[in-house]
Amino acid sequence: MDNPASTTVVLEDTARRERAKERLYVTFQFGGWGFLLVLQILLLLYFGGKEVHQDLLVAIANEVMTIAMAMLLAHYARPFIHRRGWKQLGWRPLIPRVIATAAVLSLIWCAAAYGVVYGLLQQPWPTEKYSMPALFAVSWVQGTSLFTGWLCLYFFYHLFDRFNRSEIERLRLSTHVKEAELRALKSQVNPHFIFNSLNSLRALIEENPPRAREAVTQLANLLRYSLQSGQSETVPFEEELRIANDYLALEQVRHEERLRVRLDVAEDTLSLPIPPLLLQTLVENAVKYGISRRPEGGEIAIIARRENDSLRLQVTNPGELTGDVAAPPSVSTGMGLRNAAERLRLLFGERASLQLRAAAPALVIAEAIVPCNLANA
Repeated sequence: MDNPASTTVVLEDTARRERAKERLYVTFQFGGWGFLLVLQILLLLYFGGKEVHQDLLVAIANEVMTIAMAMLLAHYARPFIHRRGWKQLGWRPLIPRVIATAAVLSLIWCAAAYGVVYGLLQQPWPTEKYSMPALFAVSWVQGTSLFTGWLCLYFFYHLFDRFNRSEIERLRLSTHVKEAELRALKSQVNPHFIFNSLNSLRALIEENPPRAREAVTQLANLLRYSLQSGQSETVPFEEELRIANDYLALEQVRHEERLRVRLDVAEDTLSLPIPPLLLQTLVENAVKYGISRRPEGGEIAIIARRENDSLRLQVTNPGELTGDVAAPPSVSTGMGLRNAAERLRLLFGERASLQLRAAAPALVIAEAIVPCNLANA
């Protein structure tokens, strides 16, 4: 389960990052457009004609108004971009959208500026050398270039920020996964299981020496796999199935005819990736709560199918369901299932799931959905 203190720290860090991003945006907005305004005024002073110098305050006011319009257009383009999810796109689909948006913004900007200055305020046309349509077209091209530059800087920042956040999340995920794996390993190497297996082996040595040697090999395989599995995020399902069979074979030595096993595994599932010890966790839970507590024992079934590019894994056992994975009481499920559910979530995100449910009277199904690809792949 998530640590509330850790969640609070993450939320506070996210809020702090958002405030810093807003401050940076405001700084660059006013700084960038302010620099352009100063540059335009300097150009007026050095290259403006007599008409401009005769009415300099009006010319400067026109520039201030024009730059203010451009800054407002750029500002209100942000929610338009956000609603359409463009900040999550790559450069290839983004480039035509940037150019088209810049052209539209420039057209609105030029139309508004020309309309206010030469329509509403009825100021005289500054030159007889160029007609209004020609100068409007030049202004539109220049404005398109300006807004294209603004949008490129805007998306470049968000691309960098997205990469930075993905790296932070990847490191955080790696840390959580390793912590979860260590907790899972502690719960999987069950000292009670080892103790029971050794007791069974002691009885087998005299009764059935060949079976005792086989059981020793199976126990060694299980312990070796448990200790080595923390080095990998996933393993082929075939490996998990082999270890689960070794575990069940050891339990059959103790439970004898009380434990019956049925495998229904599709061939195309054997190579699919699965978190190490996931199947063994489900099987151990089924034996502990479905077989050990019933004098008559019962059947444990392992069912595996590939569906919608995911592995659907089911382990059934006789019994009654008294809790769930999300909040298991101590009498129903242990830390093994809790850790398995957490590891699935950390590795595969919301696409993965682990549930316990009652399928029929006296029948419990543990079902895991494992996507074929990792969430951070």
